[in-house]
Amino acid sequence: MKLFIDSAKLSEIEKAHSCGVLDGVTTNPTMIKNAMEDLKERGEALNIWEYTDRILMSSAGIPVILGVTESTCEGIANQASALYYLFNPVAGNVYIKVPVNPSFVGETGRDFEGIKAIKTLSAAGIPVTATFIFTPEQALMAAKAGAKIVCLHAGKLDDYILTSHGITANATGCIPAGGLRTETGVMGDNGIVSGVDLIKMTAALFKRYNLETQIMAASIRSARQAREVALAGADIATLPLNLIESLMSHPKTCEGMELFKEGILQEYADLTKK
Repeated sequence: MKLFIDSAKLSEIEKAHSCGVLDGVTTNPTMIKNAMEDLKERGEALNIWEYTDRILMSSAGIPVILGVTESTCEGIANQASALYYLFNPVAGNVYIKVPVNPSFVGETGRDFEGIKAIKTLSAAGIPVTATFIFTPEQALMAAKAGAKIVCLHAGKLDDYILTSHGITANATGCIPAGGLRTETGVMGDNGIVSGVDLIKMTAALFKRYNLETQIMAASIRSARQAREVALAGADIATLPLNLIESLMSHPKTCEGMELFKEGILQEYADLTKK
């Protein structure tokens, strides 16, 4: 499974790069805005063009996903094209993130605006990541429209399932892959019992029809959930820096290092210092 960092902070991106196994970067306009404000507070002022250039140059050789702010087919296609042709020449690594359905709450009649934009952009050779996907059906539609990556929000689906059943969700918890059982059965959302189950069902669907679109698992809440989405068939997981670091943590590892240090023969350790 590929590992993307979900961040627009240059310091975090560079730190993740230093581990040697980073495969991509996911950003959005809000992330970039907040990262620029943090940088400004530390005395370094860049405009958004300069800042985005730095993200792209620091990530040369791996995809960097940039988001759009428009919500109509025409608006998304025009903005996405402008972003791509403006920034892709920097390092040749830009992907454009497009909402699979940019309708707002209570709106009707605009369900195909995102899909049509994905189709238009993909036909023009612009690599698209379809986002805000919460069902295998949405993922299938995005793949058929030509999306290179479909972004499934596993953690946010867990939140939705919990709150739909009267349980308060939190930013660190996640539902086990097999779901949570109540007195009336396993909780779920139209047959999907967890965010991991969403990944699993989508992976099975794509395998059945030989679809080459990559599945990205997003809003991951724990190292365990990262492991579970990998086993469920995710091609990519996008994680914040703290979760990437947590993939390397276990108390017994540190304990082992302490015991190892205590038992080191100094004469042996000095061999390489001569």
